[in-house]
Amino acid sequence: MANPIPNAPEAVLSTLDLAGNRKWIYPTPSHGRFWRARLIVGWVLIAIFVALPWIEIGNRPAIFLDLARREFTFFGLTLHPTDSVLLMVFALTVLMAVFFITALFGRIWCGWGCPQTIYLEFVYRPIERMIEGKEVQRRRRDQGPWTFDKGWRKSFKWLIFAAISVSLAHTFVAYFAGWENLLEWMGQSPAEAPAYFAMMAVTTGLIFFDFAYFREQMCTITCPYARLQSVLMDDDSLIVSYDRGRGEQRATYRDRRKNTDVLDLDDGEVRFGDCIDCGACVRTCPTGIDIRDGLQMECVSCTACVDACDYIMDSIDKPRGLIRYTSERAISGGDTKVSRPRLYLYGALLLILSTVLVGLVSTRAPMEIDVQRVRGTTYNITNDEQVANRLSLRLRNRTSEAGALEVTPTAPEGARIRIVGAEQPILQPGELTRMEAWITVPEDRMPPGGAVAEFEFRIHDQLVETVQLRLLGPHDNAH
Repeated sequence: MANPIPNAPEAVLSTLDLAGNRKWIYPTPSHGRFWRARLIVGWVLIAIFVALPWIEIGNRPAIFLDLARREFTFFGLTLHPTDSVLLMVFALTVLMAVFFITALFGRIWCGWGCPQTIYLEFVYRPIERMIEGKEVQRRRRDQGPWTFDKGWRKSFKWLIFAAISVSLAHTFVAYFAGWENLLEWMGQSPAEAPAYFAMMAVTTGLIFFDFAYFREQMCTITCPYARLQSVLMDDDSLIVSYDRGRGEQRATYRDRRKNTDVLDLDDGEVRFGDCIDCGACVRTCPTGIDIRDGLQMECVSCTACVDACDYIMDSIDKPRGLIRYTSERAISGGDTKVSRPRLYLYGALLLILSTVLVGLVSTRAPMEIDVQRVRGTTYNITNDEQVANRLSLRLRNRTSEAGALEVTPTAPEGARIRIVGAEQPILQPGELTRMEAWITVPEDRMPPGGAVAEFEFRIHDQLVETVQLRLLGPHDNAH
């Protein structure tokens, strides 16, 4: 972390005063080049978030986290609890990607991709400005008494916020329940689907509370990612930073005319930095920090201060970049090192995990198969001198289409299998099916004590797996 400025005031969270009370923030938007880029990225991500539960791949939503059935679908790939290794590798891959991206680009996710930032800065706060006015007006109105003007503006804003929160809640829950179920529940009364309405009420309330009241405190107090950045980042990670060497000694235009205490040791002339201490970077910050105090936990790398400062630099004919994307090493006068051990380690682990994940997915069988002899049973000898073993089958069709199950015993010679209740059962997609079967082997083909049977399992006319199972038989076949 960068060192704070000398003689800085007592450190405290930007959203709290020294007494620990909530300090409401009224950030002024800075519509610069980074804001325009973030606006495009934000609305593209919002469109993707809304569309994914509607887009179907293989008769399932593109992303569907079915907690009730413990099925997790990602773009046509459905994972079940038995895919524990694949799920673990997937989670580790995502975690390592976070490590790698944070070490390289800092908190770029927070400023450019996090739903908290996107919805707050590009949906809720613009609506608030439209209804309640600019920041100065809102601050003055909030600090004043309740009037009719204040009341109708607040009520109308909260009504709009509630409507958006209901929409977001339904979209969010669609990832876990599916729009087909949601639309069915929406057509019922609360008495017919009390769980649905309770779930929607709680989800809507949490979203409304977050974006209408809690806001930046989600980033500064609740989110653990801010506290991890000191571990994941180093002096070469990309950050938004103020160039103290160029900006100091800061002073307003009035102070520059009056103050003659800042002297250059070489020529004795008064010399100030480029920072005119206008406070634009502080007024525009969505978490209320002063970027000139150095890298802080509350900074979400949203670049609002960069746009604000660039506008001021353009206005006073100074070059842009007093506040910019850089690294702590570069801002201290060194060269940013892209090649460094931390990145090599994270990159190597990410490559290994990604390779393992791709391998697991590409070699994943279209059917999950578990074959066992029924517990507590031995063998039977039928009237036609067949040795019969009772089997328990647990099968799951991992494909997106229903398919007929074909089981063919290939050993021992003369073996036949009969599935109880169906000649050729149909396995529904994703459904876990349990059934029983009998396998019979001619007694004269059964070795003393039993034999190892082999079964070929097929679905959609595709060989899935060959399974071996020990069968029981008489110890002496002689008569």
